[in-house]
Amino acid sequence: MQPEITLTSEPPDDAIRSLGRLIAKFNEVGSGRPNDFQPLALLVSDPGTKEILGGLWAWTSFSVLRIDLLFLPEHLRGSGLGRLLIQQVEDEAVRRGCIAAWLDTFSYQAPGFYQRLGYTVFGVIEDYPPGHSRYFLKKTLATRTAAPPPAESEPPTMMDKA
Repeated sequence: MQPEITLTSEPPDDAIRSLGRLIAKFNEVGSGRPNDFQPLALLVSDPGTKEILGGLWAWTSFSVLRIDLLFLPEHLRGSGLGRLLIQQVEDEAVRRGCIAAWLDTFSYQAPGFYQRLGYTVFGVIEDYPPGHSRYFLKKTLATRTAAPPPAESEPPTMMDKA
């Protein structure tokens, strides 16, 4: 019997979850390690309206942090908030046992920002999108010492005020 193939630009959520479970099981067998995928998000919101203004989405798996999305609106860029988000996600990754991190970014986004934070380019796709490049960057976290969580008596951080 030939399997049915369906092409769709709007796959059902349960189909995506099923694919995720299948590849997770395959990866457990292939790597000889349990699936330790854990999502991680830092959300930046307006203190008055609680509207999400930006933030960071990442996950940890196989002792590595994958930073997938980082966005801050123009008025918050250059304030040190992006650096704080990266520091906090890296510290949490180290607490989870991660020894490295990786991400990708376009040439018109922030490769220099990540390089200033210690990330190095390990791959580039030229002319993607046309006229630009996509950079893949990595950073070793093994030598970092994760900051302990703040004591309740400490003053709030910038994230607490966001």
